[in-house]
Amino acid sequence: MNNRNLIWWLLLWLPVSLWAQTPPPLQLAETYQAGASLSGYWVSEKLDGVRAYWDGERLWSRQGHQYPAPAWFLEDFPDVPLDGELWLGRGRFSELSAAVRRFQPRRQEWQRIRYMVFDLPASRLPFGQRLQRLRALLIPSPSPHVALIDQRPATGHDALMARLDEVIAAGGEGLMLHHRDSRYRAGRSQALLKVKRHQDAEAVVIAHLPGQGKYQGMLGALLVERSDGRRFRLGTGFSDAERADPPAIGALVTYKYFGLTATGLPRFASYLRVRQPAPTGASVP
Repeated sequence: MNNRNLIWWLLLWLPVSLWAQTPPPLQLAETYQAGASLSGYWVSEKLDGVRAYWDGERLWSRQGHQYPAPAWFLEDFPDVPLDGELWLGRGRFSELSAAVRRFQPRRQEWQRIRYMVFDLPASRLPFGQRLQRLRALLIPSPSPHVALIDQRPATGHDALMARLDEVIAAGGEGLMLHHRDSRYRAGRSQALLKVKRHQDAEAVVIAHLPGQGKYQGMLGALLVERSDGRRFRLGTGFSDAERADPPAIGALVTYKYFGLTATGLPRFASYLRVRQPAPTGASVP
């Protein structure tokens, strides 16, 4: 490994590898389908942030790694478990991801980060009552670094799509739906739904395929592999800078797509971003 790659790995991977534990039992979302009943659902913006579980003392990633948040950032957090996202603003995921993975956190970066809360995972109450508890706990917030995500009752499909278009036009990612009667349970559930104009998923970079024409000498496409072993190409969605310096082999990338082909592969798949950098020494046959 050359020095540049070693430094990159240390900055982005060492912090999360030092403090690993069993992944927190997070509730995960299914995808909203047009025509599904919206009765009883609350709607909120789906933030383009980093999922974070607060156990009352520390912030943990979805994979069970501790975020190296400064003590002053966490000082006035509530002493009860919370589920939410570390967020820097719309369209700033890459900047946020780099900030929260540094071994030595930078004050100027963490001062701009907010922990946006959307659930109370240790409570056995239904979501509607959990939301009331969260409002009592976080409005007003005991910390300038913690806020409650705005939740509104869903009305109908047309209103939901209009709200979705507003969020996307403003640079947002999508919407989330929580059912008022649902209990917090680990794993995927129809009680929690994500609403987007497209679907997205993750895959591991297997190879860099060379470009042609105006992309001669640059990346043409990524060959990626899903968790089920299926491989396909991602050839769109890259900036010129990303084509000149593409995601490393072994990196986990997020792509968007619009349904599946007859063979089960993503239709019109397009690169979005690096979700997780490649670990040291990563190589894929």
